Amino acid sequence: MRRFRPNKLQITIMLFCVLVMLVGYIFIRNSPKPLNLESYNALLVEQKIKQAKIVEGEVVLYTDKGVFSIVKDGVDMRKLLSLTPVEVEYRKDYSDVILLFLLAFGVGFYVYLRKIKGFKSKIGSDFLSDKNVAVESSESILSSRITPSTSKIKFSDVAGIKSVKEELSEIVDFLKNPSDYQKMGVKLPRGVLLVGPPGVGKTLIAKAVAGEANVPFFYQSGASFVQIYVGMGAKRVRELFSVAKSNAPSIVFIDEVDAVGKARGGARNDEREATLNQLLSEMDGFEDNSGVIVIAATNRFEMIDEALLRSGRFDRRIFVSLPDLHDREKILNAYLTNKNHNVSILDIAKMSVGFSGAAISTLVNEAAINALRRDSKIVEMEDFLAVRDKVLLGKKRLVRYSEKEKNIQAAYQAAKALCAYWFEIDFDKISLTSDFTKEIDKEIESKTDLTAKIKVALAGIAASKIYFNETYSNSYEDLNKARRLAGEMVEKYAMGERLLPSAQDVENILSNALREVETFLEGMKRPLDMLMEKLLDEESLTKDKIKGILGEVF
Repeated sequence: MRRFRPNKLQITIMLFCVLVMLVGYIFIRNSPKPLNLESYNALLVEQKIKQAKIVEGEVVLYTDKGVFSIVKDGVDMRKLLSLTPVEVEYRKDYSDVILLFLLAFGVGFYVYLRKIKGFKSKIGSDFLSDKNVAVESSESILSSRITPSTSKIKFSDVAGIKSVKEELSEIVDFLKNPSDYQKMGVKLPRGVLLVGPPGVGKTLIAKAVAGEANVPFFYQSGASFVQIYVGMGAKRVRELFSVAKSNAPSIVFIDEVDAVGKARGGARNDEREATLNQLLSEMDGFEDNSGVIVIAATNRFEMIDEALLRSGRFDRRIFVSLPDLHDREKILNAYLTNKNHNVSILDIAKMSVGFSGAAISTLVNEAAINALRRDSKIVEMEDFLAVRDKVLLGKKRLVRYSEKEKNIQAAYQAAKALCAYWFEIDFDKISLTSDFTKEIDKEIESKTDLTAKIKVALAGIAASKIYFNETYSNSYEDLNKARRLAGEMVEKYAMGERLLPSAQDVENILSNALREVETFLEGMKRPLDMLMEKLLDEESLTKDKIKGILGEVF
């Protein structure tokens, strides 16, 4: 639920209403209540009357219980005078004063609105629109927030992203020396999409690119484009790119781009779609976007609208995975540089399988806090062991492997890597915790291509049966992928035994693929063993390294 924040106009109206109610309350409170003769006599007997005034034919009585009035002709004035002094007062008419006060306040209020909002009125026809005022106010705030920043972070400050640095080095060089590329007719890539789980350093990588190239850096969260007022999100996108172009060459970084770039359809949201369309327009060839690179980050790649992913917008997609063993060593070394410690960085790296860079930072910090709690000035291994569970709290249990689970996962992932390489399914690298296959855009895919993808998805299940004669829960996502692909083959492309879709055809495709991949892996036991051993040792293998390992066998 969006939190309500009143603007200046709403606050002023509320204050005016409070003032009117306060004036009304004062008059109501000071107005005497009518009193009958019986009640009047009771007050006289009890001697409750402290003061009395004669005001235009009425006697006003002041008591502890309040202010009362009674007709003068019905009162024995001699008896009243014997008990309390009586004053004569002439009632004053304040209605003209109040009217003049309210009129003056209204004129001042109108002048105030003209001054702060700058709106024009026409006699008898224009009315104030709170929505328009809010939009104008928001626009002024909007423009003031879009300011570039300078990043001092370099690639050397970001540990464990060697492959990512290599892919981004060309963009850095382009930003530094755009004329060299322009002479060759090379166009600047419009967008780079960083995909990876939370905490792997996507924002830090974008800042490092800006720092290396020494260009202005514009940071925006995807959620900041989603506005409650119609047209505000699209306007924010226009202004952002306008300011970025005026500071070109520059980098625009959109964090959590899935908030604004979510696939269209389903629950309709016209404002979000208008914002997304404006973003597409700014990144498209129809807009001269020369000198501005858009770097976006997401951990929900499957939710991104296809229009954002087509060529000419996010031309490059870089998958930032969780750090492997060597990456974790570098990250730990960076975080422990300024801390007194007596630990083996390699041992800590081995015990932190599945930790992101952010999680490793938290682990080191919590270990240092635990050392202080022990009144120790040196961080020991026992401090890391004491806080490891605390850092892991809330994370997936899957990434905290025992030795047996590591062996199971190594067999599972090695089988997928071997099949992906053999069946020519493109991928960057594969690790104990994750794998990244490249979803290549193809207009036409054959039955053989789709079957090969199913075999890769089922390879881990086949390896688990071969090595452990068992199936495990780590196959959940791959099994769903295989089922989805087989379903599409039968229902969409009529690649089953019959033209009409049949559940039996889906089952046959899956069963045949599993049987074939089991036979394949049985005959590839030696290279599979080598991949398993290497994966257990290094935790991740690139495609080139897998090619080298298999080259030793064949």
